[in-house]
Amino acid sequence: MHELVKRILTGDKRAVARAITYIENDEPDKAQVLRDLHPYTGKAYLVGLTGSPGAGKSSLTDRVIAYLRREHDLKIGVIAVDPTSPFTGGAILGDRVRMGTHALDPGVFIRSMGTRGSLGGLARATQEALRVLDAWGCDVILIETVGVGQSELDIMNVADTTVVVLNPSAGDHIQTMKAGIMEIADLFAINKADLPGTDKTEREVQYMLDLLGHIPWRPPVVRTVSRENKGVTELWQAVQDHRAYLESSGLWEQRRHKRRQDEIVTMIEGTMARRLKDLIAADSDWKEKLIQVEAGSIDPFTLADEMLGKLLK
Repeated sequence: MHELVKRILTGDKRAVARAITYIENDEPDKAQVLRDLHPYTGKAYLVGLTGSPGAGKSSLTDRVIAYLRREHDLKIGVIAVDPTSPFTGGAILGDRVRMGTHALDPGVFIRSMGTRGSLGGLARATQEALRVLDAWGCDVILIETVGVGQSELDIMNVADTTVVVLNPSAGDHIQTMKAGIMEIADLFAINKADLPGTDKTEREVQYMLDLLGHIPWRPPVVRTVSRENKGVTELWQAVQDHRAYLESSGLWEQRRHKRRQDEIVTMIEGTMARRLKDLIAADSDWKEKLIQVEAGSIDPFTLADEMLGKLLK
């Protein structure tokens, strides 16, 4: 067993941080670490929080952490997926700043991860980092995503329960409906619910849910005011209700089975992409072939088939 894994299993937070760094930097030991961690994963409950920038996701996440530690004594992991700086490659927003009150809590681990060009609003390494936190012993892992839009819908493929955070009268709820978030939300949280327009926002969400017709699980709408610590208990109860529904309906295992399948496919795609880059780097005729494509003497489809043939040899 890898030495880093031994330390993670004893609860070493520094080892957790080191392992996630290995994953982000694609270190040579990464694969061995993940293999050794695998038997100790699959126990954590994964909750995704997504919503428009400025909706208060980080503040709400901070309140949820405090509630779960205080009332339920649960071990919590947080992955805050931020946009990547085009200059340093690091995470720009640094949500850990807004959750700094938990930094010294031995039962909480918070990590910001840059998307590093990932189109889905989640870092490519997110699922692997979740494995590390799971093996560390987290009861609940909160995953906060960059924002809302067509490209952020992959949160539903990672989380067991997805919370869409809205604000009243900010216009973001209308955009949310257009972006197709209705299909991924397991529950809605109207944050900053002390502001005018909360009733209107809830009515619109309920109306959109009515348009979906009869659905086995109708996402509840919970009002929260994170700066006043209001609605957090109700929000977590809604999460627990959704978990109970998943378990009783059989969807819990179906979702996890699909997630495992998708993860394996993603691994294969990543390996093929790396091999293709190595193949291109070693191909002395690559630049000349690109010139021929630009000149129209060969078409890009023929070149792609040629490279694929070499890749699969």
